[in-house]
Amino acid sequence: MGAQIKIGTRGSQLALWQANWVKTALMEKFPGLSVELVIIKTKGDKILDVPLAKVGGKGLFVKEIEEALLDRRIDLAVHSMKDMPSEIPEGLCISAVPERENPKDALVSRNGLHLSGLPENAKVGTSSLRRAAQLKRVRPDIEIVSLRGNLDTRLKKLETENLDAVILAAAGLRRMGFEDRITQYLDEDTMLPAVGQGALCIESRENDPEIGHFLTALDHEKTRKVVLGERAFLNRLEGGCQVPIAAHGKLENNVFSLTGLVASLDGTKIIKHSISGPDTQSERIGIKLADRLLSEGAKEILDSVRI
Repeated sequence: MGAQIKIGTRGSQLALWQANWVKTALMEKFPGLSVELVIIKTKGDKILDVPLAKVGGKGLFVKEIEEALLDRRIDLAVHSMKDMPSEIPEGLCISAVPERENPKDALVSRNGLHLSGLPENAKVGTSSLRRAAQLKRVRPDIEIVSLRGNLDTRLKKLETENLDAVILAAAGLRRMGFEDRITQYLDEDTMLPAVGQGALCIESRENDPEIGHFLTALDHEKTRKVVLGERAFLNRLEGGCQVPIAAHGKLENNVFSLTGLVASLDGTKIIKHSISGPDTQSERIGIKLADRLLSEGAKEILDSVRI
């Protein structure tokens, strides 16, 4: 009889797609392996009538799953990397980071209009303070409408809430087969992505060689270096997924380049810089970039958001 693994996941369609992708990859690489999905409801899944930024706390979409890991009810967890808090609970670790999907944000508009072509005072739906702040910077006239729910629910609200557009992660749209709904991929100058956006996080217990053996096969070294650099930036800023912090790293010819941003909620204050260095030092580069932003007033901006 082969080994058995239990994967913890949220129950949304996108989360299940991601967990099933990991399940299939493991079973293909290790024939005879038995893999079961365990659906766990998180705080972020239960509270749907309040904007995420007002729910409060870190790890809104991962805490209950991490508790199941620590209690040994599951063997590993699959998350969207952008949902991961900057700090991992003691006893757990990021054991694998598969190859990243497209990290950009995508505009889905009702009438096929790009961001610059949306009518004055257009209504745009998003649940992200990061997206809202950057939107207000380029289009201060736009009315931001808080948007919650699963991916398909948010797409439906484009019509039911009479919105002109919604902004969603391109990765989720592509994974769920909604790529044809994308009106515009937003470039970095317009909308810098969230830390880890487009990447999956496979989390497990530390010092668990049996599970670690399986997960090593799913790790993509280039993606891991880039994402860990982005997360080091986030950690230095003491940020989570519900504050207006953005970062996107690239790795080419053994050089890691990282662009990071901190914004005020109304988009009137933006601190943004880029630095680069050896790919072996991606985390150090992330910390260095965060320190530069902090020296130019990022802490004051973030403190005002957290009040």
